[in-house]
Amino acid sequence: MTAISARYPVWVALALLAFAGNSLLCRAALQHTPIDAASFTTIRMISGALTLWLLVQFTRRGVTGRGSWPSALALFAYAAAFSFAYVSLPAGTGALLLFGAVQTGMIGWGLVKGERFKPVQWIGLALALAGLGGLLLPGLSAPPLGAALLMITAGLAWAVYSLRGKGAGDALRVTAGNFVRTVPVALLMSFAFLQSAQMDTAGALYAVASGALTSGIGYAIWYTALPHLKATSAATLQLSVPVIAAVGGILWLGEPLTLRLLLASLAILGGIALVIRRPS
Repeated sequence: MTAISARYPVWVALALLAFAGNSLLCRAALQHTPIDAASFTTIRMISGALTLWLLVQFTRRGVTGRGSWPSALALFAYAAAFSFAYVSLPAGTGALLLFGAVQTGMIGWGLVKGERFKPVQWIGLALALAGLGGLLLPGLSAPPLGAALLMITAGLAWAVYSLRGKGAGDALRVTAGNFVRTVPVALLMSFAFLQSAQMDTAGALYAVASGALTSGIGYAIWYTALPHLKATSAATLQLSVPVIAAVGGILWLGEPLTLRLLLASLAILGGIALVIRRPS
């Protein structure tokens, strides 16, 4: 194994931690600081756009890919719904709903486009959907329905964004172009919510870290490692993101681990694993 290839597991681990970190930073900001969801989203988009633009200038000269407005709007819809959902959702629950919606949306699109499922994959899809439904059933430990639906919307928007990104050119350059396009839309949103806007240093720093580190640099690391992973391996590895977010929420934010969340996690993540697995 070369020194470069030996780094790929480290890069993958860092990228997965970054993806989970987005949930933790957003929840921490909206739970423990006065910052509002619209301001958090706008700062995240601006700092992410700036970071990715700088990375492209130094590492991606001479490659193709510019992004597009439809993809940018899907990216903005994800980021805005994500932030507003985390006003009320625990980090682990939000990450599980997000990931479940992303994978379910992409799997559903594959079925619409004619992909054939084996019986075990249908069982997996039914198990994942049952887990999502069970998580949303009324009860003392159920997440707020409005916030949960917002996070599912965020996941479906990210699924659209991911599907649109296939074959669009260099992934990092395309992502940078899309982030830059979200900035004016985010500023318009902040203007619309100006009456309820609140800001403080800690909340702004959480938003900058979410945009620059866990989004911008996190995506750059992921796209560096991704060409060296099989597609099914990449999808399977992402099953760990809600688990990391849930553990982080318990250890860092003091969130409880409920039986409902545990059972829903097993059903959703196990079901998706059955869908995306491939025979040896």
